Amino acid sequence: MTDSTRIDFIYLSEQDMIRAGVTDMPACVDTMEEMFGLLYQGDYRMAGANNDSHGAMVTFPENSPFPTMPKPTADRRLMAMPAYLGGSFCTAGVKWYGSNIANREKGLPRSILMFTLNDADTGAPLAHMSANLLSAYRTGAVPGVGARHLARKDSRVIGLLGPGVMGKTAVAAFIAVCPLIDTIKVKGRGQRSLDNFLTWVQETYPQIKHIEIVDTLEAVVRDSDIVTYCSSGEVGDPDSYPLVKREWVKPGAFLAMPALCNIDVGMEQPDVRKVLDNTGLYQAWFEEVPKPAHKTIPVIGARFMDMIAEGKLAAEQLEDIGKIVAGDAPGRQNNEEIIIMSVGGMPVEDVAWGTVVYRNAIAKGIGVKLNLWETPVLS
Repeated sequence: MTDSTRIDFIYLSEQDMIRAGVTDMPACVDTMEEMFGLLYQGDYRMAGANNDSHGAMVTFPENSPFPTMPKPTADRRLMAMPAYLGGSFCTAGVKWYGSNIANREKGLPRSILMFTLNDADTGAPLAHMSANLLSAYRTGAVPGVGARHLARKDSRVIGLLGPGVMGKTAVAAFIAVCPLIDTIKVKGRGQRSLDNFLTWVQETYPQIKHIEIVDTLEAVVRDSDIVTYCSSGEVGDPDSYPLVKREWVKPGAFLAMPALCNIDVGMEQPDVRKVLDNTGLYQAWFEEVPKPAHKTIPVIGARFMDMIAEGKLAAEQLEDIGKIVAGDAPGRQNNEEIIIMSVGGMPVEDVAWGTVVYRNAIAKGIGVKLNLWETPVLS
């Protein structure tokens, strides 16, 4: 008797994903923490020669003889992000990432994402799912894992640059792991995004008693227990990236940076702890892009790599959140130390959270069942 060759998979729309729990931030933080433990153990694979690549991106020239070819405008991305994750997941998947900041003029999100989850043994599809919320929540959950281990337990004040999707999910994760938070200071570009953020906070987190709109980066950072920069913008000139000055940062602050960020000489000093979400990711980036890497990769971990190349930082001074999560390196050691964590984003995060949401959907009968074939024509 032979096994059936029939392959079915499920399609999950954005509403299906919500019903299957994609917006359950506490569960997402726990899932990301488990994922980091597997990264530290080495039970994962991403693309590239060192198995740590962020993915493969299509780039466009400034001047093309083809008038319909897209221009390399801000946040213009067509990118495939594949990964395998072991442990309790044992699945593989790929996120297809289409992004253009001009989408906002059409009433669309900057990024439009889809994720395909696969059986890691046969490669057969398990699910094809809407991935904007999947990506947003896993991205926000990673700063939450950092805050769980590296923020002061009595943290009350969040300083936020960028009240968009990434800002909202980061705030959700911080609140999930630091229940005493009652104040948010926020800086945004436009009144509409600020109003949307204020309404979301008031409806979702009534425990937030104080929301202050501020006009400067200094006001975002100063007196904040947790700081996060979540704004998008032009890449290429680190001097134009949002800056953190040491004089603004209170003792004991935790800074989680999943977007454009630069730091001053004071923040570069060795008494500021520097943590990466995956050291191998930044090493892969550094190998793949022109130097200095921070011009191409705007997250602060790329600056750390440049600092190593410039002799300003020893490689062993960089810490890895996976090692901290596993208990083989210390989390926060006292109430005075300043800690900054770079968040680069990895496809293993999509595989982890996508697997959990897929299993929830199967258990609850959510999604549209689709047939790939009964028997393949070519085999």
